[in-house]
Amino acid sequence: MHSHFGRITGFILALSLLSGCSYRWGFRERSVPGGYKEVAIPVFKNRSQEVGIESDFTNALVLQFERSQVARVTSQAAAPVRIEGEIVKVTLLGTGGGLIGGKDPNNPLPDSAALWTEYQINVDARITVRRQSDEKILWQGKLSEQKNYEAPRIGEPVVNSANATYNDSARRHALAALADEMMSEAHDRITENF
Repeated sequence: MHSHFGRITGFILALSLLSGCSYRWGFRERSVPGGYKEVAIPVFKNRSQEVGIESDFTNALVLQFERSQVARVTSQAAAPVRIEGEIVKVTLLGTGGGLIGGKDPNNPLPDSAALWTEYQINVDARITVRRQSDEKILWQGKLSEQKNYEAPRIGEPVVNSANATYNDSARRHALAALADEMMSEAHDRITENF
């Protein structure tokens, strides 16, 4: 009987210590730094050579805030804070394959021809949460992600290495997917409460 009483007392003591340390079970409420309930998200700046991707990144971040309802996205004139985005760099690397041309009569490719079977896109971005009244930075972070996509294939009548439209479409699709992934991470990092 005495040992049963000791276990119950120990259990109650452990629970009181956990609650005393403000430990919270389950879901933690998220908020924008400073607890603001309205934000402005102007169109991202694009420092890369990829034309038009700034709208993909801006729209992806707006969508994250609309889904989470952590803060309402409004105009810059009405919002106390703005979330500024900047696409710093986009790089494209050929992977898989490589130099396959040569003087082999059975190989019709020119000398030192490169035939890539896959491309890797790397995107670096910067996000800043800035208070409008005094331009103070409330939060800032850098994001880097990569995604691979298949290169056009030789030998298929519609999708081949000469089909620039396919390659451009595949690259744009990969960039849009990267925008979604990176802005989901940005939203989570901005609204994380410690």
